[in-house]
Amino acid sequence: MNSVENLVEILDLQPHPEGGFYKETYRSKGKIKLGGELDIKDERNYSTAIYFLLVQDSFSAWHRIKQDEAWHFYEGSPVRVHSISPKGEYWYFDLGLDFNLGQEPQYIVPGGSWFASETLGAYSLVGCTVAPGFDFKDFELANRKELSQLFPAHQPLIQKFTRE
Repeated sequence: MNSVENLVEILDLQPHPEGGFYKETYRSKGKIKLGGELDIKDERNYSTAIYFLLVQDSFSAWHRIKQDEAWHFYEGSPVRVHSISPKGEYWYFDLGLDFNLGQEPQYIVPGGSWFASETLGAYSLVGCTVAPGFDFKDFELANRKELSQLFPAHQPLIQKFTRE
């Protein structure tokens, strides 16, 4: 296994606004003009992909995007992905390789769902693929107070995975 410092250097990872580190590894050359699908009236690349690294004592804060996001496990400890649907339904998923514990190496977060994540150990290296491609115009970082008002039943988790 690699060290966190080694992964950050070798993969040229940068801090991500939601927490953790990332690097975009793919952005399709092709683009699609969306005519209001997913509430996007703009062009997006067909697909994008990133490396995403989470380390112990940090988290990926609650956020959402309009598109589905596929998560792929690569190395380190499992990742717990917490999700809240637009209707307020909560679930979590453990991304990893211990199939006997119910972990799976791939997971899809449905577009429009709020989600946050945490490593269950020292670090987790995963990949995320978004189609139509990711654009920061489609990214919304949660406000603790507003998200708690929307989903009061999930306030302890919202508190845990927000910064303000």
